[in-house]
Amino acid sequence: MEGTGGDSSSSTASLNQWRHDSSRIFQFYLDKTTPHLVYRWIGTFVLAILYALRVYYVQGFYIVSYGLGIYMLNLLIGFLSPLVDPEMEPSDGPLLPTKGSDEFKPFIRRLPEFKFWYATTKAFCIAFCMTFFSMFDVPVFWPILLCYWFVLFFLTMKRQIMHMIKHKYIPFSMGKQKYSGKKQSSASSGSNSRAD
Repeated sequence: MEGTGGDSSSSTASLNQWRHDSSRIFQFYLDKTTPHLVYRWIGTFVLAILYALRVYYVQGFYIVSYGLGIYMLNLLIGFLSPLVDPEMEPSDGPLLPTKGSDEFKPFIRRLPEFKFWYATTKAFCIAFCMTFFSMFDVPVFWPILLCYWFVLFFLTMKRQIMHMIKHKYIPFSMGKQKYSGKKQSSASSGSNSRAD
């Protein structure tokens, strides 16, 4: 009897070790994708197109698509929202400037870009897998769901844009500002060295 208890604990230990190793390998490859912003999003859009083609080909799973759309809208709102909402109670963290004379504070998202990408990709993978199980194919009249999703999208975006205007922040930046140093002086010093 002691042998059977030992076998189950060793198999549990080996299962935990395998889970830990696979988690580390997955995290290693996930970390390698961090600097490749464009390629990550291209891969996600290819996955989204595959999902859309699957739904179109099967002509079903509209509830899954609607749930995916609502989840994506929730992620988008988190991506466009500041970490600390100025309308809420002030906190110890960085706040958005409310006046022109306030000190510049960078926009910090509630949902960072990498987590937004990861959650989006994972959602498309899960939704794609759900299309292979008929229990998720609930018969609905899809135009009503589509209209309702558009109404939700426009109302939510209107509220978010009004929040941006009220608190004067823009959630997008085009990278670091670049300064054009003294290019003329380096060119003239190069011509002076040639003259010597």
